[in-house]
Amino acid sequence: MIYAHEIPSKSKLYFAKSASKKREIEFIASQVLEEKGYAEIITPHFSYHQHQEIDEKSLIRMNDSKNHLLALRADSTLDVVRLITKRLGRSMHQKRWFYIQPIFRYPSDEQYQIGAEFLENSELHESINHALQIIEKLNLQPLLQISNIKIPQLLSEHLELPIEHFKSSNLQAIFELDLPWLSELASLQDANDIERMIAKVPEFLKEELEKIAVICRNISYEHIIIAPLYYAKMRYYDGLFFRIFQENKRLGMGGVYHYENMSATGFALYTDYLIEELIER
Repeated sequence: MIYAHEIPSKSKLYFAKSASKKREIEFIASQVLEEKGYAEIITPHFSYHQHQEIDEKSLIRMNDSKNHLLALRADSTLDVVRLITKRLGRSMHQKRWFYIQPIFRYPSDEQYQIGAEFLENSELHESINHALQIIEKLNLQPLLQISNIKIPQLLSEHLELPIEHFKSSNLQAIFELDLPWLSELASLQDANDIERMIAKVPEFLKEELEKIAVICRNISYEHIIIAPLYYAKMRYYDGLFFRIFQENKRLGMGGVYHYENMSATGFALYTDYLIEELIER
């Protein structure tokens, strides 16, 4: 029996304080992003293409009037990029876009996000700075973690280490190799130490570690940690990426990705976790 007051599991209801905080967060985010030259886009809730990029088990599926497969939007990034480049035209001058909208996952998971995409750009520090401006205007001071997925991939390839060691953060297997520079790299967290570390690592790692150093030089933020060996299978971020988190709560993430022959950077902030942080504070 379903009672009259029940809502589906993981669907969202905002009222009173949570509704007010949601409106505040979205207003501040849109204000910051418009000042930074982003234009807003609101994409359809329904998509023909989600099944090409998302695990079909996560999709809420249906059919259109001609029996073509449809899904509720389960991810905004690639839908935004596809619509801008394919429907609005690749020659469009506007390269910065933001969206404030929910995504939907099977069976009834609803997640509100604030996302921003910077097309034809590979300088991740710009996207990080834009995300941090929103966070700081909300008077939050979470940790910013910067990583590069190519570093564990290169280590796996050159040292013949199974990539599973990095996926599971199995540092013991890494320390057992008895390579002082690798043990030091595995322990590296302080952004101030990265320049010194670049001089110690083998040549095959220098370029990818330098990319992290460039970000650190171009960001003025107190709470930065470096995690060069952190490996997480990302849906489309394929190099540099970052996470913003408060204790064990991930407030946002972003990175560099490629769509066809175009580089882009982007991020998403998770509205519901931000609401929780503001109310708890």
